[in-house]
Amino acid sequence: MSQFFYIHPDNPQARLVKQTCELVQKGEVIVYPTDSGYAIGCQMENKKALEQICRIRNIGKDHNFTLMCRGMSELSEYARVDNIAFRQIKNNTPGPYTFILKATKEVPKRLQNPKRKTIGIRVPDNNIALAILEELGEPLMSTTLILPNEDVAESDPDEIREKLERQVGLIIHGGYLGEQPTTVIDLSDGEALIIREGSGDTLPFED
Repeated sequence: MSQFFYIHPDNPQARLVKQTCELVQKGEVIVYPTDSGYAIGCQMENKKALEQICRIRNIGKDHNFTLMCRGMSELSEYARVDNIAFRQIKNNTPGPYTFILKATKEVPKRLQNPKRKTIGIRVPDNNIALAILEELGEPLMSTTLILPNEDVAESDPDEIREKLERQVGLIIHGGYLGEQPTTVIDLSDGEALIIREGSGDTLPFED
């Protein structure tokens, strides 16, 4: 059975944030709130936890995985960002965007797109997610919680509990959220390419 934490969306309780990070470091899969629905995540280096996420979401190893980062300096450690991309990302983070970029050697190979060697990078505008990332001290391997045969992000933590309480280590109740996933922008080849229109405004990335 999963643990179930009620964490305050504006003032996350430090004790519960710390316990969350301890579970991640032990290899547990967690469900947590972001600024665009709920996400499912695990420790970046944990192969077994990643496989569990792939089973829950019914996705393959060629899925574009995302690293949730605390800010621009951490983002630059895991992705190659040129000056133009840096400015575009800086002007739109934190926010409901996922940026596809060329991965650095700091990113485990299993998280990179096998053909393009890219990784999704994101800085969420959500107090709970940012508190977890700050306490964890490293990015969280993550993907939007879109369950098989669904096309929107899970937004109701009570429903998530009913569906997943035997499959993950922790579900965080951080409020009832929107269902729209992030807007995905591919910046890996110099040009901004809009891959998916979601909750982030695409206007800053259009010619």
